[in-house]
Amino acid sequence: MAHLVDLHVGKRIRHRRWLVGITQQQLAEKVGIKFQQIQKYETGANRVSASRLWDISETLNVSISFFFEGIEKSKETSQTGDAVPADLMGDKEALDLVRSYYSIPENQRRRLFDLARVLSDVA
Repeated sequence: MAHLVDLHVGKRIRHRRWLVGITQQQLAEKVGIKFQQIQKYETGANRVSASRLWDISETLNVSISFFFEGIEKSKETSQTGDAVPADLMGDKEALDLVRSYYSIPENQRRRLFDLARVLSDVA
């Protein structure tokens, strides 16, 4: 089973890669590895070495500390079993949902919001 830190760092890599708008293949080429390795980093299946994390941070234009931001909150979430991800906007599905939500006209958006509230109360 992957270590919590490896999972968190992988999610942060994926999150930043999405924000920058590059593919796994493009990131892999820039740091000199195969895209499958990026996949393994992002899922936490493989640990990222310090030197590789340095290369990734340079390519994604962030400091090394970026990859560890929110780690304490992430630990708390895993211990409490909270269903909401600690880094909600780092979740691709959540980002896609927010983008889709804001593409809906405002009056329909409000109805959808009310529906979601009712459904979450029932669940």
